[in-house]
Amino acid sequence: MTEEVKKLWGEELSWIKDNKLREAVAKTWETALERSVLIVNDLKTIPFTLLCGPDLKVTFMDHKVSVVHIARDAGNQINKFYHGELPVNMDVLIAGAILADVGKLLEYVLDDNGKAVQGTYGKYLRHPFSGVSLAEECGVPAEVCHIIASHAGEGNMVKRTTEAYIVHHADFMTFLPFKDRLIV
Repeated sequence: MTEEVKKLWGEELSWIKDNKLREAVAKTWETALERSVLIVNDLKTIPFTLLCGPDLKVTFMDHKVSVVHIARDAGNQINKFYHGELPVNMDVLIAGAILADVGKLLEYVLDDNGKAVQGTYGKYLRHPFSGVSLAEECGVPAEVCHIIASHAGEGNMVKRTTEAYIVHHADFMTFLPFKDRLIV
């Protein structure tokens, strides 16, 4: 695992108990960083979404890390209270949450002023598609790729696993209030 990926995901990757899965997740981020015009420091400064205007202070990594933590907390609570009737595979959940937006590294570019914008590639292939492509290339299993593919609006067309629902809701509960909030 590269130092760049450790800087981004050291703690959260350590929550994945399966060594092979942890390495595949790290490799996916390494590959995305190699192919992206964005660098680690960009991810800590650019807004997490392009849909909420240029003054958004929540960075890409603020959002990503919060989604992983929220999803993990939700998964733990579901495993605790639902008597095994709604089992959550925590490795799959955490891996999917870490990888859900990895495709944005290919979707986004920086304009002449250093502002993140959707690039030509991103206009044709949104991050759920490019994220799955990267993850499959790096050996991420189908149950995790399903989370990447279904975490955004594109996922409304398929049945989601429990883990995919958790990541989807963790992502949208921390996005929609910015996009759709009522200001009084």
